[in-house]
Amino acid sequence: MKKIIPIVAFCSFTLTGMAQNDLGTGLNGADFDKSVRPADDFYQFACGGWMQAHPLPAAYSRYGSFDKLGEDNVKRINGILNELKTKEYAEGTTERKLSDLYKLATDENRRNADGVAPIMPMLNRIQAAKDVKSLVALQMEMSTYTSNEFYGIYIGADEKNSKQNIVNVFQGGLILRQKEYYLDNDSATADIREAYKQHVVNMFKFFGFSEKASQKKMQNILRLETELAKVSKSNTELRDPEANYHKMTLKEFNARYPHLYMEQIANASGLESKYMQDIVVGQPEFLDGADKLMATLKAEELRDYMQWRHILSAVSYLSDDVVAANFEFFGKKMSGRKEDHPLWKRATAQVEGQMGEALGKIYTEKYFPESSKQRMKQLVKNLQVSLGERIEAQTWMSAETKKNALDKLNSFYVKIGYPDKWTDMSQLVIDAKKSYYDNIVECKKFWNAYDIQQKAGKPVDRDEWHMTPQTVNAYYNPTTNEICFPAGILQPPFFDANADDAFNYGAIGVVIGHEMTHGFDDSGRHYDKDGNMNDWWTKADGDNFTKRADDYAAYFSNIKVLPDLNANGKFTLGENLADHGGLMVSFNAFKHAMKSQPCGEKDGFTPEQRFFLAYSGVWAGNITEAEIRNRTKSDPHSLGRWRVNGALPHIDAWYEAFDVKEGDKMFVPKAERLELW
Repeated sequence: MKKIIPIVAFCSFTLTGMAQNDLGTGLNGADFDKSVRPADDFYQFACGGWMQAHPLPAAYSRYGSFDKLGEDNVKRINGILNELKTKEYAEGTTERKLSDLYKLATDENRRNADGVAPIMPMLNRIQAAKDVKSLVALQMEMSTYTSNEFYGIYIGADEKNSKQNIVNVFQGGLILRQKEYYLDNDSATADIREAYKQHVVNMFKFFGFSEKASQKKMQNILRLETELAKVSKSNTELRDPEANYHKMTLKEFNARYPHLYMEQIANASGLESKYMQDIVVGQPEFLDGADKLMATLKAEELRDYMQWRHILSAVSYLSDDVVAANFEFFGKKMSGRKEDHPLWKRATAQVEGQMGEALGKIYTEKYFPESSKQRMKQLVKNLQVSLGERIEAQTWMSAETKKNALDKLNSFYVKIGYPDKWTDMSQLVIDAKKSYYDNIVECKKFWNAYDIQQKAGKPVDRDEWHMTPQTVNAYYNPTTNEICFPAGILQPPFFDANADDAFNYGAIGVVIGHEMTHGFDDSGRHYDKDGNMNDWWTKADGDNFTKRADDYAAYFSNIKVLPDLNANGKFTLGENLADHGGLMVSFNAFKHAMKSQPCGEKDGFTPEQRFFLAYSGVWAGNITEAEIRNRTKSDPHSLGRWRVNGALPHIDAWYEAFDVKEGDKMFVPKAERLELW
């Protein structure tokens, strides 16, 4: 197993071997809106030109520079699939499986001819079930390719014994995902709820049910989901790791939740009881409520809900008319999109969803140079050193806690580009003679069996990747204490080999610092260097942290994202802390790098100014009002505008770079600026 190089000295290497003044800025002057003063609205100044030049496409609810990169990546992946489609490969090869699955996904005529037929046999069997016992038997039969109706179950690290996998059970059941959609009564939420009711009716009619029968099914489904919403924790409450960890034995679980049939259903999926003797329950009170509900459910209520979930799990793989009908609600109403993505793009995403890593292997061989990986390694080391300096500099933290924090930092497991080992997909069967939906089911069965085989009763595999290499994103995983930067994000506007340090530290540098800071945010701080949930803070330091974090939550909660809607600072706290930490850590590293490789003024901007412009440009984008409302409920990240205008007023270096003074609209007095890392 590879080890992280401990922080012993600052590495002041630049990203390239070229002189900084020979490199470009990575910036495009047309992206700016110079009619606005940067001290009054920095987001508009840095991104206004880009936003005007890139109006919101009809198929998007949000479209920004981040999404544009994602779209460019999808085109690359689609190019790989189209190339595979034109060639002949031996039966059983990964290339043949990718090719056959993509052909099925794009065979519009065949899918339309099949209509809803692929799922009707099971839908009819559910309809014919006369009692709860029969329905549970069908749940067991479908358990290898569908999730349970009332709760989720997965095999993952035991958060208090992070080297060992354990069965985890958590709340579920809400199709709209957030409890607020079922319980809040503001006009915007009530409108969505009414639209959802009509959508349920419309969809059941597609599958042959009468208006009267569909209305009754909708009523049963809404009653059931609303009852589950009442006992569900909010997204904000789910952010507390300690409050969402409850270990119990299988015997205790079965005694407490006898009507959930968890053990029987898990056994049917292939997960043996011997691997479930200890279980981590995320939300016991939710399961209490779900068990009581299940105990009193009429057979027709459970039947209707099971049918609804079965329909939604399949709808994307059926005929165009069903896909379009589902888009009317989830695409148009929920997010404000005007039209769906074209078939080639949807098909590409669906194949990625099942065989993404196999595509990633081809992608990295084709598009990810080794030089980019080496430059990233160096930059990560520089950022580690910088974060170490930031930790050492904190006056509110004791020497004991600092030592523990540095130990954790020095233990980061770094993943860059792509995995060292690839998943064996030889047991996956794609049969071109079967329907597209049937092949998706086979894929889901494969991944269910693979997951059980690789994880049940076994130690955690620290080399497992939780994103595909082509993903335009990055992550921190607290139980393995790892930071991961897939190849997909290591390109403009995040990383540019032809741009100087001012750009790359402002863009990908902040991303790296952001993920590192997640190890020390309001959630990540609960985990030690080994990934165990363990309080390594002194009480005074923990109190100091909480006070400072609460100030961030309050600040962002006062931001109005719409005239009638405030941001949720508690829900977005972790990401806001990570943005602040990423900015502070990366700017510190950038200043060190400039000592040996200085960047001069270019295009009328100082290096410091270009740093903040590069950061802000990552979040340029347009968004619908519906999506603003949706993301405020569902996304732990602040909206792009506020990742700039909410974060920068608390960064002293930004004030110095742009000469921001009292009286400017974005000015925050020094004493009121928030500071953590």
